[in-house]
Amino acid sequence: MARAVFYGAISLDGYLADKQDRLDWLYNQPGGELVPYDQFYQGIDYTMMGRRTYDVVKRDAPKEVLYPEKENFVFSRSNLNLEDNLQLVDQDPVAFIQHLPEDKTIWVVGGGALLRSVIEAGLIEEWWIQVVPILLGEGVPLFLPQRSQQKFQLVETEQFGQFAQLHLKK
Repeated sequence: MARAVFYGAISLDGYLADKQDRLDWLYNQPGGELVPYDQFYQGIDYTMMGRRTYDVVKRDAPKEVLYPEKENFVFSRSNLNLEDNLQLVDQDPVAFIQHLPEDKTIWVVGGGALLRSVIEAGLIEEWWIQVVPILLGEGVPLFLPQRSQQKFQLVETEQFGQFAQLHLKK
């Protein structure tokens, strides 16, 4: 089984995006360019995201090739017309991860039901969460309600401008 990881930014009240699925609040924060995304990105082999995350990313960067040099998977029950470097997956995300090679790392991009099922299965081994000091009030939460508790070890915290990064391990 591949090693599953999460990397992403949230508001102080735990939202990935505002109620219109917008990320302006995130892009306008000083220090975003300092966050060590490139270092993280070099350590992954695959990405996986749900349909909603895919739609938002394509809306915000329609001409960009998503995650070049990586194998990328979009989970959806609907048929989508995807770029050449993306593969449509209509299967259980947990089983999908469990069948990937154990020497590989997969980044679960975004939140929602896709992330919830992976968390509930206990598959996220490492987290990098950047917390931005803004209260959105409502929006797209990183964490949906879970059936059980999971405890993690805080490895380190770092500040990058207005971003506080938490690094956690299972």
